[in-house]
Amino acid sequence: VLPGFFDLHAHYAVDLFGEGRVDEYRVNPVVFLANGVTTTFPAGEVDPDEARRGRERIARGEQPGPRILGSGPYFGTARPGWVPEAMTPDSVRAEVDAWALAGVRGFKAKGIRPDQLAALIDAAHRHGLTVTGHLGSGFRGTVNPRDAILMGIDRVEHFLGGEVLPAERPAYSSLEALDLDDPAARAALRRQIRRFIDHGVYFDATLTAYGYFADREPVVFTRWADEMGFLTPYAREVVEARLPRRPLEQFRRIYYVKRRTVKAFWDEGGGDLLTVGTDHPSWGEFLSGFSVHRELHAMVLAGIPPEGALAAATRNAARAMGLDARLGTVEAGKWADLVVVDGDPLSDITATRRVRWVVRSGRVYDPAELLDSVRGRLGPNSADEADWWKGRTRLGR
Repeated sequence: VLPGFFDLHAHYAVDLFGEGRVDEYRVNPVVFLANGVTTTFPAGEVDPDEARRGRERIARGEQPGPRILGSGPYFGTARPGWVPEAMTPDSVRAEVDAWALAGVRGFKAKGIRPDQLAALIDAAHRHGLTVTGHLGSGFRGTVNPRDAILMGIDRVEHFLGGEVLPAERPAYSSLEALDLDDPAARAALRRQIRRFIDHGVYFDATLTAYGYFADREPVVFTRWADEMGFLTPYAREVVEARLPRRPLEQFRRIYYVKRRTVKAFWDEGGGDLLTVGTDHPSWGEFLSGFSVHRELHAMVLAGIPPEGALAAATRNAARAMGLDARLGTVEAGKWADLVVVDGDPLSDITATRRVRWVVRSGRVYDPAELLDSVRGRLGPNSADEADWWKGRTRLGR
């Protein structure tokens, strides 16, 4: 028996046609819950109105799903229609005020200027809300996590940053070339990790998001369920026509560099600040809920002990969202979010894949029944229904 899992980078978006993402809140929530994920933070909503409607359906009990901590839209160029010149710090603060009143539980920055990020953090904290960021190296006006930490950011996604990501080049280029056998690089990485620890900033490595675009380490990207079986027959044909994805050499290198940086974070004493988030690719080949188990496995392969990986998906994540008084551990008086698995994940982390029962807010669910209820339902049924699923068409991008 384990506490219910968190996914703090839990996109509900799908991109079945390669024409832009759309948020899907009918099937994805059920798949998350069936995999023992009882709380999610979307980390940037493509369509905040659709996300709100999905949260409300779940809250009213009209469909099963995890507790969704709304994130509102992206703050930065990742948001469709974001005009950097128009988004002054005062504009950012006004938007934060509006979204806080709308009930979101945190914000995600991606493609944001330093002055905008500082305003976002300040305004969010005034509402008691958290901020996370997909940040860069400082290249071309982006924000290095080093500087975001000093601004007071709560969490960082993907990259640790610091001096190993110089502002003179894009973050991906620096990560690809990073030589962690070089003593100077290791020292710079250690300094940045100390900044995280000293300021209590959480780190979400999202290992499998990069592993997917690399060589898909076979032991991680195994199939223990027919994930494509949740697509409609028509959507499955569309997705299969786009496969297989060719591995990207840059991401292969980055994936293994990231594994070493996560282990360095753990070795430096930052284990209590690691969280689990999947940022899972939305092509339809693999689904987000299942990917929590892949992320746990990837963390263990990186050298994190199983108990540390499990804490990242439960206790640490609850603390990161300010919910540790109610969630994250199995204790009397806390909300009853539980996962029952077949096996001992402390000796074999893949035991988390064998979910037997899920309890969410005291209600018991049979995961097999949940999955059966949405099998064959994700995506359009025919070309006549395809427009809704093409983000560029529907959202005007």
